[in-house]
Amino acid sequence: MSENEGSEMKRSSKAENILTQINSQTKLGDLRKIAKDIKKDHELAMELWSTEEFQPRLLAILIMDKKLLSQEVLNKLDMDMQTHTFDERNNLMDWLMANQLTKDKKTITLIESWESSLSALQRRTFWYYQARLRWTGQTQPDNTEDLLAAIEANIAQEEPEVQWAMNFIAGWIGIYDERYRARCIKLGEKTGLYKGEMVSKGCTPNYLPEFIAIEVNKRNKN
Repeated sequence: MSENEGSEMKRSSKAENILTQINSQTKLGDLRKIAKDIKKDHELAMELWSTEEFQPRLLAILIMDKKLLSQEVLNKLDMDMQTHTFDERNNLMDWLMANQLTKDKKTITLIESWESSLSALQRRTFWYYQARLRWTGQTQPDNTEDLLAAIEANIAQEEPEVQWAMNFIAGWIGIYDERYRARCIKLGEKTGLYKGEMVSKGCTPNYLPEFIAIEVNKRNKN
């Protein structure tokens, strides 16, 4: 018997039962319903995570105990995500951020320390979290000048998943902070990131000059 088969045998009946309810077609809303019934169960979360499959891992994230998410544990989860496709691993990390890491001061402090992390997923999370603080439309944090300078200096040579998050926050800075709007538009023109990219109907393009113009226009109409 291989080692994998051994770990399959050891999975609890609770985990097996839940896995029969999930397949690649299971929607996020359905995963949330299952998670609501389970509530918090870190041990079960780790069992689901050990399947190495995308949907069970999304569910695992929802039922993890955020108090147990130390930097060491997050590094391990991050490493496990590397086995997934580009889009899946970004989705897993974004889902982890939204559902766990932003819910506790200790993990928010970790996110805020990831600007220069060796992990591209952790750097992405740093920038995405900063964007999230802004797009909720609350009072803008006072680190905008520093962030924008770091984006201008580093975005061109960053990994694609980090570039996206840096570009995203530059968009929201440009939308909400008129002092920096021209600078953010210029950044988009200079990098040319996402220029000419096709987007689905109703979606805002990622190209900064278009992104900022469309979103500012929406807010001016309201």
